[in-house]
Amino acid sequence: MNETDFLPVDYKIPETSNYMKFQDGDNAFRILSSAITGSEYFKADNKPVRSKEPFDTIPDDIKKGGAVKTFWAFLVWNYEAKRIQILELTQKGIMKTIQSYTKNPKWGNPKEYDFIVTRTGSGMDTEYAITVNPKFPLDEVVTAQYEKMSVDLNALYEGLDPFSVDK
Repeated sequence: MNETDFLPVDYKIPETSNYMKFQDGDNAFRILSSAITGSEYFKADNKPVRSKEPFDTIPDDIKKGGAVKTFWAFLVWNYEAKRIQILELTQKGIMKTIQSYTKNPKWGNPKEYDFIVTRTGSGMDTEYAITVNPKFPLDEVVTAQYEKMSVDLNALYEGLDPFSVDK
């Protein structure tokens, strides 16, 4: 038996995370929920602290070299992972692009079309390009799965898991 007989040629290890992270290349998703917004920073233990309101001062427990950032978090259908996940954005360029589409009357509600974020580079040289696909209905299976879910994005402000909080 050779190596090519071990796994199917197109096999990928299934994604199990509840959070979408941009990978190199194209990252296609459909926004499913409204966003929560706020400010966040990471503590020395790499745990995030989030607030609906901006922090008045630099927090004492901020990770060395860390910064307070604006964030958005919302549910998406991640086409690559084939699952519903939370996408948290802190990249202002991506935020501005999404906001510009939502303000454009020809595009409007971002839940009606797909975004594709193309990531290239790494570290401080990471770049993102954003495109959209024309409006089209989301697959009914995805819509039904989303409607059955109980996710409370506001749990992020408390440092809790949005997927395990009872509403």
